[in-house]
Formats: sequence, structure tokens, C-alpha cells
Amino acid sequence: MSETSTDPYAAAASFNAGTYGTGIHRVKAAGLLDAIRRLLQAAGSAAEEARIVADHLVEANLRGHDSHGVGMLAMYMPAIAAGFLKPNRHAVVDGQSGPFLSVSGGSGYGQVIAREAMELAIAQARRDGLVALSLRDTHHIGRVGSYGEQCSDAGLVAMAFVNVASRPMVAPYSGLQPRLGTNPICIAVPATSSTPALILDFATSAVAVGKCRVAMGKGQEMAPGLLLDAEGNGTRDPKVMFDDPSGALLPLGGVSGGHKGFGLALMCDVLAGALASAMPGTPPHQGRERVMNNMFAVIFDPARGGNAQWAADLDDLVAYVRDTPAAPGSDAILMPGEPERRTRAQRLADGIPLDSATLAMLNSLGQERGVAVADLLG
Repeated sequence: MSETSTDPYAAAASFNAGTYGTGIHRVKAAGLLDAIRRLLQAAGSAAEEARIVADHLVEANLRGHDSHGVGMLAMYMPAIAAGFLKPNRHAVVDGQSGPFLSVSGGSGYGQVIAREAMELAIAQARRDGLVALSLRDTHHIGRVGSYGEQCSDAGLVAMAFVNVASRPMVAPYSGLQPRLGTNPICIAVPATSSTPALILDFATSAVAVGKCRVAMGKGQEMAPGLLLDAEGNGTRDPKVMFDDPSGALLPLGGVSGGHKGFGLALMCDVLAGALASAMPGTPPHQGRERVMNNMFAVIFDPARGGNAQWAADLDDLVAYVRDTPAAPGSDAILMPGEPERRTRAQRLADGIPLDSATLAMLNSLGQERGVAVADLLG
């Protein structure tokens, strides 16, 4: 693998299948975890950091979010070489005032920094009932739902808004050129005795750019109504997102309802970028050579929110929503987070599907760093 690319998204999409041929290969989670941990340590991470980042990436694959899984190493390794991603950094508290907590990450692994920031926020929310967290200056934080789960596991509600300070990828509604990031939102609610935790986690673009990378690796086209090429024409070719100049993703809702996704994406940049981190997605904070995330999150204890019977009321609501005939082809009404839990169970049993390009990338990284990836994956 060449680590001279100036565009991490292009680097993540630049591998061909090579000796792996074509198609999908299934690998066991344990072997993949071992391989990724070794690769990260070979790239300079301490053992604990390698464990956290590898666990996060493989967990994304297990839950069906391959766009945020182990394929991200093709982005991370060039960023380390260029000095944009700095291993072995930790969350630093920049300030606290009342319910407000400000944390920075020194361009470290977002999976480590965001996790540590959430640990601080959880402690404050347990003590005071509520915290408003501002997180800035971290590299890519990965699957935001992971931090929602961290809060729900602690019995807390979380609402997180993230901006992507990188090159713009999403066109505003009625626009033809990219101006915003994919800017995800996550809302998490803890489990009750009858209802599993609710984890809503989605990009405010019609599709995540990582899914374009996955489609490229599989040699597939995207669904219609998701992408524009560099001239502003609709296209199904995922490669347009890695060209220079690149195409654009449409906002969530696409051609007809994209005003809603555009509004959400803009507000993520307002909250996480302009207000919380002084790093909005404007040209001074953009660049094809790095991916930085900032987050604004409100975490609170639902037991102190004014309704002591919140769990019973939540159970009633979920039961009412589920009590409707399922559409043809569906076996049940699934709550947010349930599809991921189903996928996780299936992939633990059957293996994680990786496309040939991703396997070729991991093998290339291993050859450069003395890690026998192919042997570890079996």
C-alpha cells in the first residue's frame, strides 16, 4: 500500500482485489480482532489503544456498519504517516462551567478520545443529572452509536450531534456542489425491563460516504437518487466520491425530501462545529488530507427528568408502535438498534463478510508492517 495519497477517502477506495479474486469472504470476529490490534500496534499504538480501536472497528462490522469497520484502516494509516492522526493521545478537559464540559483530543484516535470524553460526561451526568459535552479536535470517531450505547448502558439518555471537518461531501438541498459533511446524529435511550435500549444512529446524508467505498470494493453501483457527479448530474457510480473534483452525496431524503436532511446536517455543523468546537465545516477547516470530528452531546439521567414513570411510559409507547401488522416481507416492527443486534448475532455465528478489496488492503498493510494478516484470518 502506498501511503502518499493526500485524500484519505481516495486511499480507502484505492485497492483492487489482487490475489483475493472477487466476491465476499467471511472471516471470524476473533481472528479479525487479533489482526487489527496487531496492525494498530505496528503503526505505533500502545496495546490498550490498539484494543479499543480494533474493538470499535470490528464491532461496526459485526453490527452491519461496514462503512465504519476495518476498512477505515486504509484511511487511518496514511493519516498517521502524514501526521494528521496522532496515536496515543487522550482526552483533555479544556473547561467546565455548570453543566458544560469541554474536551479536546489533540488529533488522536477518535475511538479513544470520544470514549474517554463520554466516560467523563457519564460521571458528571450521574452526579448532577445532566451534562452538555463539547468535544473537539479528534480524528474520525467512527460509529457514533457506540457512544450512545456507552451512555444507555450507564442508564442515561444521550443526544449527540457530530460534524465532519474534512472535505465537504454533501450538497445542500437544491445545490449541485458539496458544502457539508455527512454529519451524523445519535439518540440513545437506556433499556427497561421490557424494552431493549433504543439506539438511533444515522448520517444526515442520503448515504454514508463509507458505503460508497464499500460499494466500490464490491464492484457495485449505488441505488438511484443518492449521488451527484462533479457536474451536478445524478449518477449511480460510487467512484465519483473519490475523484478530484469529487461528486456529492444528496442530503437525507434525496431529491424530494432532502430539505429535511439538509436542515439536520446544517444544525449538526452549527451545534458541533460553530458553537461547540470553533471548527465548522468551512474552508479553513477543510482538506482532502484529513478527517476530523467534533461533537456536541447532551447526556442526562431520565430518572431525574421529571417523570418517575418514564420506563413504564416508554414500554407502553413501544408496545403500541409494535402493535400493527407488518408489511409484506417484514416479520416485525423493529425498534432503533434492533437490526444491528440481529446482524451482530448472525455475523458472530456465520462470520463477518469482507469484500476482496478490503482483504487486499489489510494484507498489504500487514506485509508492510510484518503482520501475517492472512494467517490470522484463516
